[in-house]
Amino acid sequence: MKENAAHISDSYFKLLKDLNTETKLALISRLSKSVKKPVSRKNDSLKTLFGALKIKTSADKLIKQIKKSRTFTRKIEAL
Repeated sequence: MKENAAHISDSYFKLLKDLNTETKLALISRLSKSVKKPVSRKNDSLKTLFGALKIKTSADKLIKQIKKSRTFTRKIEAL
């Protein structure tokens, strides 16, 4: 166990040591259940960000749509 984790567990123990037996057993049960749950890992890999765009529109049509949807709000001021 790393020093930081050991310090955290010691702090929790000091906080919880004066609880009654029933409460301690309930906490043990809940902690045990949380440890037994399978850890689901998300695929946060950068590789998931790359790849082909899955649409039925052609590339030319998509480019036209993007250009058409552009709006410019910049105003040129006279000097």
